[in-house]
Amino acid sequence: MLGFMSARQAGLDDPLRLRRAESTRRVLSLELNKDKDIERIHGSGISTLDIESVEGRYMLSGGSDGVIVLYDLENLSGNQCYTCKALCSVGRSHPDVHQFSVETVQWYPHDTGMFTSSSFDKTLKIWDTNTLQPADVFNFETTVYSHHMSPVATKHCLIAVGTKSPKVQLCDLKSGSCSHILQGHKQEVLAVSWSPRYEYILATASADSRVKLWDVRRASACLTTLDQHNGEKSKASSETANTAHNGRVNGLCFTNDGLHLLTVGTDDRMRLWNSSSGENTLVNYGKVCNESRKGIKFSVSRGCSPEFAFVPCSSTVAIYTIYSGELITMLRGHYSSIDCCVFQPNFQELYSSGRDGNILAWVPSLREPEPDDTSKKLCLNPAYEDAWSSSDDDG
Repeated sequence: MLGFMSARQAGLDDPLRLRRAESTRRVLSLELNKDKDIERIHGSGISTLDIESVEGRYMLSGGSDGVIVLYDLENLSGNQCYTCKALCSVGRSHPDVHQFSVETVQWYPHDTGMFTSSSFDKTLKIWDTNTLQPADVFNFETTVYSHHMSPVATKHCLIAVGTKSPKVQLCDLKSGSCSHILQGHKQEVLAVSWSPRYEYILATASADSRVKLWDVRRASACLTTLDQHNGEKSKASSETANTAHNGRVNGLCFTNDGLHLLTVGTDDRMRLWNSSSGENTLVNYGKVCNESRKGIKFSVSRGCSPEFAFVPCSSTVAIYTIYSGELITMLRGHYSSIDCCVFQPNFQELYSSGRDGNILAWVPSLREPEPDDTSKKLCLNPAYEDAWSSSDDDG
């Protein structure tokens, strides 16, 4: 690390290399934060989390009790041990509270004055953050599993919605109505995600084992259906041809550059796809436990080298290197199954929630100074021990 700093100071190296190296070190050292608690408001499981990208300070949570809570993650107390307080909530006594489980919450990508929520009560609600009143409500005929707004769109205000119907609904914030429908799936749509690179490209995952990429500008909007066998039909039966997984596909996440797409399914597999060609890159992540009957929200790192994926796996969060498939570690702390995790790239922090009703904060560990007593040895994470040690002593 001293070499990175010296090269940067001398102008011999790109400053981003130092930043990437430190971001990577911090992710590799993630541990449960014993000094930071998240105030417990939900009376039951927590299905979804989202951190706004403007300041990276405010977090939303949605629970199976229909409650939505807004937290301030900043330490305003000045104390080492502190609790992140709930600033406000849409509780059970609120006249516009969701009647059933909130499956997705998302901040408006460009400011914190608005956020969205969708629920098993067949509604998608657009909320004014300041008044905690719904500015608009979209009603559907079936259960809503997932929704997503594009983080990069400048020419449209479409919200993609996945429901128990095989049709993907596109809701327009400007007109306040469903603008059009994407047809092609055969069963319920469990996850939807807009590309962070191209504002008109949408990925959808369904219980029919298929993942589709769409260009919503086109009349025949479906660009491709991802095929785990890359078209080698001799190795695939007719039943599995053009399927992404051998089970329900219930999780989607683009890499931050939008060039690749990660999917998870109930076949206990995670796959990495080239989002341009639709090709399965055949990265082997091993068994990725997935027993969820609904959508799973997982996350990816930003600004690291290599990049990492954070995936709920039963009651743990598994951390994988995205492009090599290596399992780095398993974060343990929850008492029950985890449904969601979200990454905060400003400080390389991770937040996870699950059916135990807890939100846990995972933060980079701080290296303590080596004790004066040389008989006591400092245990370092082997993933970055050599890069950070300033001593030639192997101990």
